[in-house]
Amino acid sequence: MIAAIMQMHKLDIKKKLKGAYQGNNMMRKGDNTMKLNTSKVVVVGGSSGIGRGVATAVLERGASVVLVGRSRDKLNDTSKALAGPPRVKTIVADVTREEDVVRMFAEVGSFDHLVVTGGVATGASIGSMDLNAARALIENKLIAAIALAKHSLGKLRVGGSITFSSGISGDRPTPGGCLNAAAAASLGGLTRALAVELGPTRVNVVSPGWVDTPVWDTLAGEAKTGIWEQMARRLPVRRIGSAADVALAYVFLMESEFTTGTILHIDGGQALV
Repeated sequence: MIAAIMQMHKLDIKKKLKGAYQGNNMMRKGDNTMKLNTSKVVVVGGSSGIGRGVATAVLERGASVVLVGRSRDKLNDTSKALAGPPRVKTIVADVTREEDVVRMFAEVGSFDHLVVTGGVATGASIGSMDLNAARALIENKLIAAIALAKHSLGKLRVGGSITFSSGISGDRPTPGGCLNAAAAASLGGLTRALAVELGPTRVNVVSPGWVDTPVWDTLAGEAKTGIWEQMARRLPVRRIGSAADVALAYVFLMESEFTTGTILHIDGGQALV
């Protein structure tokens, strides 16, 4: 008798669970990823480096892309090197200027995912820091991110995502890198807050480690090869990352419908050494 009652309870529970999964619109049935093949992705900083890597990755998955940057020439060159129109559109804008951000989204129209890459870095000790340069970096990394999130409202489709870019300096600061560390760490806080405020829109941040991008040609010049070899020996993966490596993290965050408020580290184990 007891066994029969327990069996009836099990069947009742299974029936209720099945109904919840099939009838409740707050729960998904089947595939839990948003595929990119019908998506429009806006990539700020998409003309070079990690942004170009992200654009390449989403185009390979069938998405259309809007590249945003300050240099028309660089944007045009990148568009031609990728798929070109109509799958690649370019918009010249300085996202530290709110009026540019408003105009940019008016040109973009409705879209599915916003990826924010790029930004400047500085190396100065606190005692020698130029505060005007510090303000410019904060404008470029944090204020621009806030402006982009603000004016994406009404344009970003339900179920979409925003992905910012920080950096390992937020967790592993170095002497002379306090401003970089502060800017990177601030994006983590902004991301968590926006994930709560903007849900169901998902908001995340990618934190790359050492990645071989054109900015290092400027920072290190001819010494870059030697620096990379030395750094690679320290990493558990024994190599420096590429833009294509890091782009996969952005793709994951765009497609994963159950990931929000997350800082995704992709650093080849740099945080461990």
